Amino acid sequence: MTRSTEFREQLIAAIPGLRAFGLSLTARGDRADDLVQETLMKAWKHYESFEPGSNMKAWLYTILRNEFYTQLRKRKREVEDADGFYSSRVAVHAEQDGHLDMADLRGALGLLPEDQREAIILVGASGFSYEEAAEICSVAVGTIKSRVNRARARLAVLMHIDSEEKFGPDAHSEAVLGGSHRG
Repeated sequence: MTRSTEFREQLIAAIPGLRAFGLSLTARGDRADDLVQETLMKAWKHYESFEPGSNMKAWLYTILRNEFYTQLRKRKREVEDADGFYSSRVAVHAEQDGHLDMADLRGALGLLPEDQREAIILVGASGFSYEEAAEICSVAVGTIKSRVNRARARLAVLMHIDSEEKFGPDAHSEAVLGGSHRG
């Protein structure tokens, strides 16, 4: 009998005991079967590292026990979501559309007069207050407010935005997201 044949027979002979041990750890037949299968796979994979004549049963039980605790640690970090409640809330708007929208915005910004473009970028994109933007541009606060207002209105026309509904997911994405992205 070859070494691999003997090894295989010892593995097969150990299955009932491994399953009983798995059941004692998990209290569930399906999880015990998964543990035994993973144990056998790992043992077969590391066939070369097993020393003939050593205690195979102890080696296999150690593999099973270690696998059980590895799976237990993984489960502690997982959230059970059998009904899909949590996963339904992680849907996001497709990024491809975001890149296209950003390209459209860049194009529309390029069509604005320089003073309006500067004002909208300082206030809208860079996060400066009207007062800070006015100081940066060396103009009155009212001038910055006016430029930002005109820039927003012009961007809406250039980008064909006629309501707030145009921002965010389109109707098809909204249907997939199920409205869960809105607060």
